[in-house]
Amino acid sequence: MVARQLEEQIAGRFPVGQRLRVLDVGMGQGTQALRLARAGHQVTGLERDETMISAARAALAREPEGIRARVRIVESDGRDTGVHFLPGSFDVVLCHGVLMYVEEPDALLAGLARMLAPGGLLSLLVRNGDALALRPGLSGDWAGALAAFDTAAYLPHSRTDPDGGTPVRLGLDVRADRLADLTATLAGIGAPLHSWYGVRVFTDTAADGTEPPAGLETLLAAEDRAGRTDPYRSVAALLHLCGVRG
Repeated sequence: MVARQLEEQIAGRFPVGQRLRVLDVGMGQGTQALRLARAGHQVTGLERDETMISAARAALAREPEGIRARVRIVESDGRDTGVHFLPGSFDVVLCHGVLMYVEEPDALLAGLARMLAPGGLLSLLVRNGDALALRPGLSGDWAGALAAFDTAAYLPHSRTDPDGGTPVRLGLDVRADRLADLTATLAGIGAPLHSWYGVRVFTDTAADGTEPPAGLETLLAAEDRAGRTDPYRSVAALLHLCGVRG
């Protein structure tokens, strides 16, 4: 779903056929990085977890030589982008499933915005802090639902990441972000919010690997519609925000 939304934003922002310079911060096993490299873009992936770096390198090694040549992997957590790159070096910056592990994300986001060329796209995928009570409430955990109203923290659970590959890293303190707060932050760093989607509106509580009775395409169509429609998108488990560098 995130890939569909990202493709929509890229298609609406850049000329068809333009080879973009992409920075993927927290690339995990490289799910999005490889998709974009296969589409012809030059991708630099940042990752600090050695296990994920090994998985990304292994996945990259299975690709044809032309795709391998378009991907570079750098060991970094994204907070030192100014050490590795000049301002304005990228047309697209991805930061998917990363902010939840950063206690104070404003400095990280400001650094990522500086990496964007004018008109560049910043794509963020975050846990939705405005909907933390929904999941425990739907599962009958009333105490958990009440507690979730007054916190930005949440307990991660074992499932695949939002980009469709690696397991969520457990055992770390994690936090959620609110749409209004991120909207203000993006405006303040010169990459104001252009559009946003909900992700996992209906499926966040579904068991991994479960084939929906109506088929995967019907499920994706329902999620796609809900993810761009109020009020459904505002209670999604995740938010996909797209800012544009002025």
